[in-house]
Amino acid sequence: MSQTTADTTPLAGRGSGTAMMDPTPAEPVGAAAVRVAPGSVEDRAIKRRRVLDILDDKGQDSLLLTTHTALTWYLDGSRVHISLAGDPIAAVLVDRDGDHLVTFNNEAGRIAAEELPPGVTLHSVPWYGNLHEAAASVGTAGNATPLAEAAVAADLRAARQQLLPAESARYARLSADVASMMTDVLSSARPETTEFELVSALAARVVASGAEPLVLLCNGSSRSDFRHPLATHSPLGRRAMAVVCARRDGLVANITRWVRFDAGTPEERDAEARIAAVEADIFDATVPGARLDRIFGEIQAAYTRHGFGAKQWEQHHQGGPAGYAGRDPRVTAAATDTVVVNQAFTWNPSGPGVKIEDTVQLTEAGLQVLTVDPRWPATTVNGLERPVTLQL
Repeated sequence: MSQTTADTTPLAGRGSGTAMMDPTPAEPVGAAAVRVAPGSVEDRAIKRRRVLDILDDKGQDSLLLTTHTALTWYLDGSRVHISLAGDPIAAVLVDRDGDHLVTFNNEAGRIAAEELPPGVTLHSVPWYGNLHEAAASVGTAGNATPLAEAAVAADLRAARQQLLPAESARYARLSADVASMMTDVLSSARPETTEFELVSALAARVVASGAEPLVLLCNGSSRSDFRHPLATHSPLGRRAMAVVCARRDGLVANITRWVRFDAGTPEERDAEARIAAVEADIFDATVPGARLDRIFGEIQAAYTRHGFGAKQWEQHHQGGPAGYAGRDPRVTAAATDTVVVNQAFTWNPSGPGVKIEDTVQLTEAGLQVLTVDPRWPATTVNGLERPVTLQL
C-alpha cells in the first residue's frame, strides 16, 4: 500500500466555487486487499520532469490533467475509472511543488489504498461536487488558473510516446497475455459457437487477468463484411474474426485473430497474404523520425500496390501509435507526430473479409511484436513472424 500524503490547508477561500474539499487521510487496508499501485518511482519521476518541461515551455506554473489517457499515463497505471463508459473519477493538478490527486469522497478510500502512487497528495470532494473546479484550487499556484490539458494535448502526446522501462515491461506482459487468451478461446471454437459465446469467453479471460475489455468484436462467416462487428447470436459458421482491446495498468493492447473450419477458398488465402503485405509495408515505414502523415501516405500506396485499390483505406481507420489509448492518435493526413524509439503502435490494415492487427513496439533493434503467442500459427513476412488464420 502506498502512503497517502495529506494536505492540511483548508480549501475554503481559495477561489473555488465548488463544495469544500478536505484532504483525505490514509485508511487501513484489510488483509484481503492485494492490489498495489502499479507505478514505477523511477518512471514517474521522468514523467513529472516531462510535464514540468511543458510548463516551462508555456510559461505556466500548473497543469490540470482530466482525461483517462493523461491520468493513467502520468500516474503510471492507476485505475481512475468506475464505469468504462464514464468520465474519470479523479483529476490531477501538477504544479512546481508537487502532484495533487482529487477524487470524490466515496472513491477516496480505495484510491488511497490501491491506486495512489507515492508522493502524490490526495484530496477528496463531496460526491456531488465539481471535480475539476476543486482540483484547480489545490496546490501552490494560488488563484492562478491552471493550464488546461486540451491546450497542450500535442505536447502531452509527445511526452508519452517513448515508453519507459517499467511500463514497457508491463505492456509486454499484457500483450502476451491477450495473445494467449486468443489462442485458448479460438482453439476451442466450433462452427456452431455463437459470436456472443466467443466474446463472452474472451471477456472472462480478460477480466480474470486483471484487465478491462474495452473492445470485443466478432463476426462469423455471415457477417464478414463488417469492419467493426459487434457480436450477435449468429453462429460462427465456416470462418470468424475476433478482436480484443484490453487495458491493464492504463495500457491498451490490441489484437485481431481469425479462425477457419475448412481449408478456405483460394480468394481468401490470397487476400490474407496481400493484407499481410500491406502491413509489412507499413512496418517498413515505421522508423524513427518518420512523420505519421507520411506513413499514412505509404499506407494508401500499399493498398494500391497489393491489389486492394486506391480507395480501400477509406473503408476503415488504419491504426496508429498505441499505449495509454487504443490509438494515440489514429493516423490521418493531418497527423504530424514524429515516430520515436520505444514507441508502441497498432496498425490494422483491412480489406473485404480480411484484417491483420497486433500491438508492436519500435525498439533499437527494430519492431518487436508484443501480442504474440508461439502456439499460434505464423508465417514469415518480410523477415517478421506474422499470424495466419487458425485452421481447425
